[in-house]
Amino acid sequence: MSAQPIDADLYDVGRPQREGTWRAAWRRYRSDRIAMLSLVVVCAFLVLIALAALGLVAGDWESERGVPSAPPDFMGPATDIQVETASASAPVNLDLTPVDPLGPRYQEWKQRAAQFSSIETPKALTLPLGGDMLGRDVLAKAVKGAEITVFVSLLAAVTATALGTLLGALSGFFGRWVGDMLEWLYNVFESIPTILLIFAFAALFGRGVSTVVMILAFTGWTGMYRQVRAEYIKHSGREYVRAAEAIGASQASRMFRHILPNVSHVILVRMSLLTVGFIKAEVILSYLGLGVPVDQVSWGTMLAEAQAELILGHWWQLATATLFMAVFVTAFSLMTDALRDALDPKLRGLE
Repeated sequence: MSAQPIDADLYDVGRPQREGTWRAAWRRYRSDRIAMLSLVVVCAFLVLIALAALGLVAGDWESERGVPSAPPDFMGPATDIQVETASASAPVNLDLTPVDPLGPRYQEWKQRAAQFSSIETPKALTLPLGGDMLGRDVLAKAVKGAEITVFVSLLAAVTATALGTLLGALSGFFGRWVGDMLEWLYNVFESIPTILLIFAFAALFGRGVSTVVMILAFTGWTGMYRQVRAEYIKHSGREYVRAAEAIGASQASRMFRHILPNVSHVILVRMSLLTVGFIKAEVILSYLGLGVPVDQVSWGTMLAEAQAELILGHWWQLATATLFMAVFVTAFSLMTDALRDALDPKLRGLE
């Protein structure tokens, strides 16, 4: 009797299939309701930023839609603003005398002025979340400011993360003269006060969004470098890395294909801290006059303007900028914390 061929698939029945690292992380992440809610909030901010960049939302943030320092709608119009507006719009009685040689022209000029005033859009006494000292909508400024602040903070955090991760991986994996050289570079940056580095980069590159990104990235990579270097030193001697070396895996493969996924949770947590810190740093830079240009708006410039408005009791610009910052920073931190837990190798081993 001839032997029948063995179907290998029969032996796979009931055998658990190996789940990929990122698929398993996404499965664990979806089980956390707070993490999913924070992801929705962050994505909503990113969509809002994209719409603002395209000019579909808050494109008219520079227009004076309301009277100066217009209060929010729920407060109602201010009495003094109504009085000032009424007095400013009151007709002016001109004393036309026969001895005035320009008397016949006064009526013509008055009619032209009336035509121009009828074309001008009347300014609102209240705005949804109030207005600034020039009558610009605070809500539109907060949305447009999110575009600058979040873009600058995320881009600077990604740049600092990539730079610190690359240098830390090289130093921790190779060691010897590579590690000594990178440690010397790290100590040079750490020995200089951060505020002096900020002033030096600002004086060298000038003022602008790209300058803020470079300042934050080149002054914030050192913490990422130190943590990634320690993780690579710890993982380089473990069994799975030695096994990869035994089967012929290259150094680049061991560094970025084997070790990097196992330290990604540390990198993500550090990047979230960098993002939060860079949002605060952008506020400080804008307050010192080293941030975004004066023709642009960010949450930092809004807080700087709100300082003068608080003296007059106009708190709504400060409250709006603070609310937007608090919601985004909290949601972003919760999202990255949950992603760290989903990627943690120790938690993967408990399943």
